[in-house]
Amino acid sequence: MKKQEILIVGSANMDMVVTVNRFPNPGETILSEKFGMFPGGKGANQAVACARLGSKTHFIGKMGNDFFRDKLIQSMTTNQVNMEYTLIDEKESTGVALIYVDADGQNEIVVVSGSNMKITPDEIESNAGLFKQVNVVLTQLEIPLESVISAAKLTKKNDGDFILNPAPACEIPDELFTMVDYLTPNESELALLSGRPVTDISSAIKAAKIILKQGAKNIVVTLGEKGSLLVNNDRSELFPTDKVEAKDATAAGDAFNGALAFGLSNNLDLDTIIRTANCVATYSVTKRGAQSSLPSIEDIEPLIDINLQKEN
Repeated sequence: MKKQEILIVGSANMDMVVTVNRFPNPGETILSEKFGMFPGGKGANQAVACARLGSKTHFIGKMGNDFFRDKLIQSMTTNQVNMEYTLIDEKESTGVALIYVDADGQNEIVVVSGSNMKITPDEIESNAGLFKQVNVVLTQLEIPLESVISAAKLTKKNDGDFILNPAPACEIPDELFTMVDYLTPNESELALLSGRPVTDISSAIKAAKIILKQGAKNIVVTLGEKGSLLVNNDRSELFPTDKVEAKDATAAGDAFNGALAFGLSNNLDLDTIIRTANCVATYSVTKRGAQSSLPSIEDIEPLIDINLQKEN
């Protein structure tokens, strides 16, 4: 019998965050008074999000043999993520993200992928046994596409739910779409994947339906302060979220995806899962940093009714 466990296959970066009043124009130099280094990367953030909510969470990723790797592993292990499947690249550096956060909490990010883009399909296949014991697998596009496809094939072979967070967005083959149970783009990613502009809820629904025709089963579009939009062959429904004062939106998408995996792993109904994911993402934007902004289950239980069905 499969366990209520989650596997994250993806990236880990050290985030270097600069807080600015506004983003610089091309060629312009501006001053900042705040700088910090925070463990990050979409895969690592999503793994910590799952673990903090209470799911047993495993991580497959690749890091360099350097100082950043030590700090990332320490942070993820402290957050109860199982790191025994971490791969080491002796030639490439650990991934780094350069992040500007403005006074409104919006961000601009440049990622130096490093070792993240060196994980191979063979290395995913070498951990095939792990896919047998988890019921949800979540990955992103900060690792090679062929490795994402390998993870999807192993997930479907073992009857798990496969979540793809298509960030950063790129052209995705139909082969991968047909294995995706939940695709979680933001508005710009949805526009790129569908090939049509996304400017409002109506256009987002039309764009999502294009991707449904390519084989994905559920599209869950993250809409920032507007909440999220579920589109599948049965319905299209907007799930609003509470308005809050945003301090840092860096890991909001990762918080949402981690909570989605958490809900699916615990066999919650889909409406509750999406409302919970909205709540977790909203909570995260009120805190600074990536992993440091992610809530525990105790943080969100007062905000939303979650009836977890624990294993016997």
